Amino acid sequence: MDITNNSLYAQMQSMSLEAAGNNITSMPKVNQSSSDFGNILQDAVKSVNELQKDAGAKKTAFELGDRSVTLAETMIASQKAGIAFDATVQVRNKFVEAYKEIMSMPV
Repeated sequence: MDITNNSLYAQMQSMSLEAAGNNITSMPKVNQSSSDFGNILQDAVKSVNELQKDAGAKKTAFELGDRSVTLAETMIASQKAGIAFDATVQVRNKFVEAYKEIMSMPV
């Protein structure tokens, strides 16, 4: 993902400066990337999937006695996959919550 805290903060600062200068009519484009939200989300899910596949492969290799894979590598890969999956579930829960809130709004 190409979204960083610094770039987001810089965008917020520039928007704040423009608003303070009473130049509200020419707001900058917020999303300057060429990819849309769906592609970013799809890439994130693919990345979580790859982490889980890597962790599974390392677990299998370690269990089969492959000496090139250590227990530490296996545990780190497993923890990375677990954290990524938990974060993905939290994002999904927020989307569902937002969807429910929007659907309950009166028209």
